[in-house]
Amino acid sequence: GIKWMSSLEAKIEDAKDKKPTAEKLERLRREKVNRFRHQHRISIQGTDLPDPIATFEQLQEEYKVHPKILENIQAAGFHVPTAIQMQAIPVMLHGRELLASAPTGSGKTLAFCIPLLTHLKQPRNKGFRALIISPTRELASQTHRELVKLAEGTGFRIHMIHKAAEAAKKFGPKSSKKF
Repeated sequence: GIKWMSSLEAKIEDAKDKKPTAEKLERLRREKVNRFRHQHRISIQGTDLPDPIATFEQLQEEYKVHPKILENIQAAGFHVPTAIQMQAIPVMLHGRELLASAPTGSGKTLAFCIPLLTHLKQPRNKGFRALIISPTRELASQTHRELVKLAEGTGFRIHMIHKAAEAAKKFGPKSSKKF
């Protein structure tokens, strides 16, 4: 059927449609986030997922990432996060588990190192507090090198252990029992 109304009623009806509701605002925000993910070729699955970040500065504003870490990111020449960093960092900062896949050189190491250091908050003299296991010595060296650069000036001590005998010399013979 046809809905008949006066021009005054039509204006009132239009005004009702213009008033944004919470649901409408949330739907518009979701659409914007989905366009952003599509633009950066970010594919993600799960429920109650955090929004991706567009800049590293958002990490300080939204997640209280240590300013020295952000300074080290800028000093290393990273100005805009890569697609994997845009989504993986917020997911991990929310304490969620993550299985991510991205090409070599896409910034995966930085994507998991930033949340790691942020969760540790500050250095403590309590032995090893985080462990990164790498399948190859070359990848372990690369991760170690990047983590040392990222943690510079924060007080965190970063170590790479690839032989038990060397670990015993470096950390003491009882280190295997202690840690």
